[in-house]
Amino acid sequence: MAGKVTIQDIANELQLSRNTVSKAINNTGTLADATREKILRKAAEMGYKQFACLPLFQDDNKGYPLPDGKREIAVLTTCFLSNSHFSSMMLDRFQSEIHHLHYCMTIYRISPAELKSCTLPASFDKDRTAGIICFEVFDYDYAQMLCGQGIPLLFVDSPVVDLRPQLRADRLYMDNRVEIQNFVRLMSRRGKKRIAYIGDIRHCQSFYERYMAYKEAMEWLGLGEYLKYCILEGEAYSNYSQLVQERLQSFDRRPEVILCANDFVAMDVMRALQSLGYAVPDDVWICGFDDSQEASIMTPRLTSIHIHGQIMGFTAADLLMTRIKEPSLNYRTVYTETNLVLRESTGDLEANV
Repeated sequence: MAGKVTIQDIANELQLSRNTVSKAINNTGTLADATREKILRKAAEMGYKQFACLPLFQDDNKGYPLPDGKREIAVLTTCFLSNSHFSSMMLDRFQSEIHHLHYCMTIYRISPAELKSCTLPASFDKDRTAGIICFEVFDYDYAQMLCGQGIPLLFVDSPVVDLRPQLRADRLYMDNRVEIQNFVRLMSRRGKKRIAYIGDIRHCQSFYERYMAYKEAMEWLGLGEYLKYCILEGEAYSNYSQLVQERLQSFDRRPEVILCANDFVAMDVMRALQSLGYAVPDDVWICGFDDSQEASIMTPRLTSIHIHGQIMGFTAADLLMTRIKEPSLNYRTVYTETNLVLRESTGDLEANV
């Protein structure tokens, strides 16, 4: 067929509704197995974008065996993964990698009720799931429930695991230590001593590790007395900016530099500072983490620590596919490189990755 094949083209060929074809291709809703297979075969035959190279739907598939015939990778998340979230670029690369290995990807949102009751999403089907990758799944009990499902499992970041039994799953993190400590050292060299960390260290393992890296650097540099300016709680507060404002008001002196657990915490901190009549960077320097889309376009542009989504996506695919192939392997924890990007919020005019 000439030109780009669309869902409507497939629907027209099969004389089905566009909605029915969409359900089959995107693995949503309920369809008879025969109908789903017919649609997917037609999509492959017509060269629809995500099935154009898949021998999975050809009669001779002996060269591409899948475990138990399963071909779906389930992405579990507790929140909407917007383009601002570091996972956006990562998932693009992850999907590209598993596509070449003849798997498809389906995203499932875990509802608050499912999280509380430690149950899988209602539409989740274990019988067609080859592996699970988790984003923003930071409830420890829920994570342990997933570990008990007998399905190859990868956490991208995780609940705080220090002083707890380890999760029986592979884990992938961005490096939370090296550039945090580089930043603290750089600020100290610039004559800044009152360097604070703001972020709920119980939120996830990465927030905890970022604080511990900051704390270690401060103590190494002889600045341990300034740890008292940190704000380490927040999970139970609906208005984080208000909490930060109140805590900043309670300090005997204003921090000179505030290192934030991520860019969105940094935005809340900047709002709190503005409410108190302080300007960034004139009165306080701010650094975030993630290097989200907003970091380079907000005013002032935010110094942040860049996460490389491409390598995280590639590594995630490698970890999960290896686990599917060799389920008895020892569990692995992998960190990928991050880089400090200096911008206006720390008095820097040029961005340096």
